[in-house]
Amino acid sequence: MRKSTLFRAGVAVVAGALALGASSLPASADDTDGPGVNVVGGTPADEGEYPWMVRLSMGCGGSLLTDRIVLTAAHCVDGTGADTSITAYHGSVDLESPDIVEYRSEYVHSSPQYDQDGTDDWALIRLSAPVADARLLPIAETGDHDEGEFEIMGWGAPSEGGPQQRYLLKAVVPSVDDATCEDAYGSDLDPATMLCAGLPEGGVDTCQGDSGGPMIARDESGDPVQVGVVSWGYGCARAGYPGVYTQVSNAAADILAAADQLATA
Repeated sequence: MRKSTLFRAGVAVVAGALALGASSLPASADDTDGPGVNVVGGTPADEGEYPWMVRLSMGCGGSLLTDRIVLTAAHCVDGTGADTSITAYHGSVDLESPDIVEYRSEYVHSSPQYDQDGTDDWALIRLSAPVADARLLPIAETGDHDEGEFEIMGWGAPSEGGPQQRYLLKAVVPSVDDATCEDAYGSDLDPATMLCAGLPEGGVDTCQGDSGGPMIARDESGDPVQVGVVSWGYGCARAGYPGVYTQVSNAAADILAAADQLATA
């Protein structure tokens, strides 16, 4: 089983704030007056560019699958069951914007397969109220978009062990084939349930605090479709070690079935 230190969840101080029952967003470690120019090779996202992005209070990201259900990573949550401890923040690329609205969780569904063997690193969080004027991110139900160039985004660290960011940043990374990724990660990689993406020379990647956020492709019309969930990797943006993402197309049927159950429960 993969070591938890490889995962890309938020730093301990953010998780600690959640454990203490914090109801407001922990202060960003980056108190600059404007967006930075680099988060592991990223650039600032425009306001409204990724309207389905959600920041979670344990220091992870997520995407709006429905107006009340957030798709994130299983390693970001504490199993399946009633859970009112998570706050979702939505409405701006700037976590300190007055447009940010807070939504409380009421139930979490974690992938049963993840609990059994660590694969299928995805989870759903049902919110206690619908997100106003929600824009949704559809998930890939086939593997048609599992190769090519992908967009990644998040409020995570700019480097290994770095601070979380106030502003949402984005980057583009190419897919990495299974054989190349297996050369890097060996038996830690499960090609049937995971996708890899990154530059051979490194320098652009997701990092700690980006866990649970989406990796997207563009369909023939240019519309976004979620192909991955930020999961793990050896360090951040290291040469020869691409980021590893939950392969959404492999888990799509289970994700949608669980979402249907949560909607009617």
